[in-house]
Amino acid sequence: MHSPIETGDGLRILATRFRGRGLPADRYDVWMANLGPSERLLKTVQAGEITWREFSRRFRAELFAPAATDAGNATIKNHGQKFTLRLVARLAEKENVTLLCHCADDAKECHRFLLQKLIERECGAKT
Repeated sequence: MHSPIETGDGLRILATRFRGRGLPADRYDVWMANLGPSERLLKTVQAGEITWREFSRRFRAELFAPAATDAGNATIKNHGQKFTLRLVARLAEKENVTLLCHCADDAKECHRFLLQKLIERECGAKT
């Protein structure tokens, strides 16, 4: 989020639950809050209450947890963000995709890297 926008960035996806105060909308192309960790999980890891490994496990579980059951669709299962990740993977096959977050650009532990692995695993796309 902090580095300059580059022409090779392609589609810039803000993957956080909160957009952030003062963040201009021209810093990203689309905001996908559903790809960010929950507020509770984020606060827990930031407070040092869990390890990065445990955060990674819980974040993945959050991504693939079924959402509230839709009473109108008794036979259709909700697969969490599986289809959103698949969509991003398909987009990444066509153009560069840059995942953005509020972490420092040089942060080694950021959910963007977990998302990147999941997206690349989905169809071998590079983000």
